[in-house]
Amino acid sequence: MKKLFGKTLSELKDICKELSLPSFTAKQIADWLYKKEISSIEEMTNISLKNRDILSEHYSFGLIAPVSCMTSKDGTKKYLYQYGEFDFVEAVLIPDKERATLCISTQVGCKMNCQFCATARQGFKRNLDCNEILNIIRSLPEYSQLTNLVYMGMGEPLDNFENVMKSIEILTADWGFAMSGRRITVSTSGLLPRLREFLDNTNVHLAVSLHNPIPEERESIMPIEKAYKIQDVVEVLKDYDWSGQRRLTFEYIVFEGLNNQKRHILELLRLLDGLNCRINLIRFHTIPNTPYISATEESMIKLRDALSSKGIICTIRASRGEDILAACGLLSTKKKLENVR
Repeated sequence: MKKLFGKTLSELKDICKELSLPSFTAKQIADWLYKKEISSIEEMTNISLKNRDILSEHYSFGLIAPVSCMTSKDGTKKYLYQYGEFDFVEAVLIPDKERATLCISTQVGCKMNCQFCATARQGFKRNLDCNEILNIIRSLPEYSQLTNLVYMGMGEPLDNFENVMKSIEILTADWGFAMSGRRITVSTSGLLPRLREFLDNTNVHLAVSLHNPIPEERESIMPIEKAYKIQDVVEVLKDYDWSGQRRLTFEYIVFEGLNNQKRHILELLRLLDGLNCRINLIRFHTIPNTPYISATEESMIKLRDALSSKGIICTIRASRGEDILAACGLLSTKKKLENVR
């Protein structure tokens, strides 16, 4: 049965027209879906019983609870969602004092084939639809405590453009969750064809997975560099104003000896010259059968200080949830799929 949750106001208006319901019913449905914590059409009490019955004949509410949860010693939680018989995705909840950040997925697997990422190793199966993306948020047991959302889980968000844009519309619209765009960050490895459209039509923060500023070296770990060069991505980003409330971050996993040498610092300074941005240094979390080595804490600090001394805001991201494979680059549901088969 088709699902109401995850429909935009425009789509709800079309549904009401299709079912011969009063036009104002669309706004009522949106209020129930996104502003009130209900889970069934029957609970939409300001809609007549007759019209609720009509809705229920054609649509379900559309929420699915996570099937399991793992809790790290640092308080991080990793939730597993099952969509259909063989489709699994993970989401990570990161509590931090007054903040609670949810890292959400947009695809079952990923096409980008980054050599340091566990998600890439399971390959790509399909995009999540808007209902499935938003269900990760709304079905979370800690939903009411959430303060921030990051599209940094499994998959490349801009490779699932329509569904990601719909989900952001519902999250930020007055008729939807009415969430501030300043509390949402979308990550991309640099998928150029949709980057301008994304920037022109949202006000959320952007995080770009950089990891190496030297083209041939970046291509060896991130095949996307062959199709969409990081230099071209940066040129697009320079056309936008990043001095206001919208933030631009470059994510940089640090590999010992691979991307933390003097030549990398100099190339980072050249590449990002004139761009109002920050660099987020991330410790590499080892995955099996990889040649890469995580940088030492001393190396991370040295790199941070070298970039900071040249005027680039540079921070080291605290590693969270590594013991439950919830840290950056570790999300994978390959074993879950193997187990059910």
